[in-house]
Amino acid sequence: MTWEAGNDGSVRTVTRPNRAAIWNRFVASDPGLLRLMAGLRTVGAIALTLVVLGLRGAGPSLMVSGAMTAMVATFSIKERHRGAQALTLSLGLPVALMAMTLGAVLNTHTLAGDVCFIALIFVAVYCRRYGDRGTALGLIAFQIYFLSLFGGAAYSTLPDLCAALAIAFACSAVVRFGVVAESTERVLRRLRKAFRARVAQLVSAQIDLLDAGPDDVEKALDDVRLHTARLHESAMMIQDRLDGGTSDGATASLLQRRVAEAEIAAERLGVLILTARSAEQADTLALHLPHAPLPEPGDRLQARDDTIATLHRDLEALGVLVAGPASGERGAGVAQLRNRLLGYREEENLPRAPAAVQDVFRGIGEAARAALGLRLALDGPQDEADDSPETQRSREELEAEDASIAAEGEEQEEPDPTGLDRPTTRAAVQVSVGSTLAIVGGELLSPQRWYWAVLTCWVVFLNTASTGEILVKGYRRLLGTVLGVVAGVILAGVIGNHTWTAFALVLLFIFAMYFTAPVSYVLMSFFVTAMLGLLYTVLNTYSPAVLVLRIEETALGAICGMVAAVLVLPVHTDRRTDELLAAVLVRLGDVTSAAVEQLSGGIALDLLDKARELDTALDKLRGSTKPLTHPITPWRARRQTARYIVALLETCAYHARSLAATAELLPYSKSVAADPRLKLAGVRIGHNIDALVARVAHDVPDGVAETGASLAAMLEPGTSDAPRHDRVTGRVLRHLQRLDEGVIGLARPLGVRVSTPGKKTPANSGAR
Repeated sequence: MTWEAGNDGSVRTVTRPNRAAIWNRFVASDPGLLRLMAGLRTVGAIALTLVVLGLRGAGPSLMVSGAMTAMVATFSIKERHRGAQALTLSLGLPVALMAMTLGAVLNTHTLAGDVCFIALIFVAVYCRRYGDRGTALGLIAFQIYFLSLFGGAAYSTLPDLCAALAIAFACSAVVRFGVVAESTERVLRRLRKAFRARVAQLVSAQIDLLDAGPDDVEKALDDVRLHTARLHESAMMIQDRLDGGTSDGATASLLQRRVAEAEIAAERLGVLILTARSAEQADTLALHLPHAPLPEPGDRLQARDDTIATLHRDLEALGVLVAGPASGERGAGVAQLRNRLLGYREEENLPRAPAAVQDVFRGIGEAARAALGLRLALDGPQDEADDSPETQRSREELEAEDASIAAEGEEQEEPDPTGLDRPTTRAAVQVSVGSTLAIVGGELLSPQRWYWAVLTCWVVFLNTASTGEILVKGYRRLLGTVLGVVAGVILAGVIGNHTWTAFALVLLFIFAMYFTAPVSYVLMSFFVTAMLGLLYTVLNTYSPAVLVLRIEETALGAICGMVAAVLVLPVHTDRRTDELLAAVLVRLGDVTSAAVEQLSGGIALDLLDKARELDTALDKLRGSTKPLTHPITPWRARRQTARYIVALLETCAYHARSLAATAELLPYSKSVAADPRLKLAGVRIGHNIDALVARVAHDVPDGVAETGASLAAMLEPGTSDAPRHDRVTGRVLRHLQRLDEGVIGLARPLGVRVSTPGKKTPANSGAR
């Protein structure tokens, strides 16, 4: 369901999605169209290579080699700037030629070939320390050597193979820089559009939450959680591409601020709606922890029917505002919608309703302001002829903020670990040991197809950082392979000897492989194996026994990788998660202390930068806990604890981001003023975070987290010259109180004692 603005400022519901609405949904599902463009780029390079080789009269073996080389040359390059991509691609060709030559020369020398393969694997993994270019060149070297084994390269066919490789690299360059050309600026523009589409989807889910009956509220809340997480994902993707996709640092800082404001305002609106339909203030944890206890339903939504209808209408209007730029004949109608929603920022424009319902209207007004700021940052100045006084005031605030943004400062680089503590060195040793085991075991299974075990061992170490992640990835690889073998057997029987039909299906599977890779590793493995079944058909080497052997070699490779991960320089999941948990807590303390400092009247720099560092650290922690929260894990208690800790941290991060965004408004807002007494609240929260960091990072057993009176009680005036209590908005106090409660909530599962002043401190034996 989508909405449109009428010329008179009304909102029309469009139940039958038009072509643009369907496209917007697709854009939201694939932010920046990154998966689509990666699939098209890879398939285009392969198709062009096949056409060129076919015109030259190449046989099926050379066409398969060229197609696989084009695939490797395209997907391995991850750099964002076209100049860097061109340099890496040009360096990749001699690396590929060298790997193919080694494979062809050593093909008949078993021992020397195995030793060379292990050495190449070590170097390829070790080169990841040199960034995207080192990773790409190492990947090209490994895959082309593997291709020489897969295709049975011989010294006599080496000239034709090298020519096919050169053609494949040239076709990859033509498609990358000509047919499916991309730039960082273009990707960033598409990410912006996806972000707006996801905000609109979140607003739609929030409307469903508002309307949900008692039996449907859990499902509606799950949808809000899903769309909130997707919005956060889009915001992080924009943040990751700001440096290369904007003209200067000031523009990047402006866009970063506007995206953060829109994300926070949209997330806060969900909390306010949940509170409005509850008997008391809703716990923000309910938005971050699946199956968390829902707040008791209340009667605060029992306002006048026309008030609830207005609330519903204005939420739909908000969806129209954030969906896209105002243009054409609908511009005047959108301006009227914007004026009405921004009017809720003024107390006199709020409808007569319970306080919780009024808070939702205030949240709509703040979200509309964030939407206006986002529109100005993305689309430039708009026609101001139809602005109301409230809209004009919001524009002036935004312009004042824009004028204050300076270029970003240089970030201090953290020292890199050295020796075996370096992740790339450790991974290189582990993969080399695992591959050695895979070669030995693989040759016992099949002297001709042993390399599949090595490939699986290599793959399970890609983008993994702990033993648990490797175990989960190996399991998923094996599951996808088994399913792919079944599909390969069926397709091989249907296709028969129709070579070009097989190649067409190979292209389709390759596209599906890259389109689904970020979503599901099982699906990606399925399409890879099904594609290989078709390639074996083209090469006239297919048999059901070959695909069954593929399962056996995959299982062997996964086991060898797991053994190497467990026994050779292991990084246990607990250790990895503890390191990342400590990093998240440190970042949480940085954001909170900086926000409190500015809200107390001091000066803090780079608040939103600190908030994004917190988000990045939290994303890494969330990924590292996946082995602990996986459905097949046998440790149920640890799974629940890990989910609870991550959900509490997400709640704390939300409140810290909100504090940072409010502090950024301080110089321009009429409703928020500095209050020095906020330092009292900051001191307690900071002390408690330090106690958690000491427990997690340094295993200090005697740390104590302090609790006591609510922060609002701590801020009651104590002297005659103390600032008035109402100079600190209720929003700031609520965020601080929830943050304080969240940090105390983390103490129990992390094994930190909690002390209340004036009471005996109980022993806390909670284990992590």
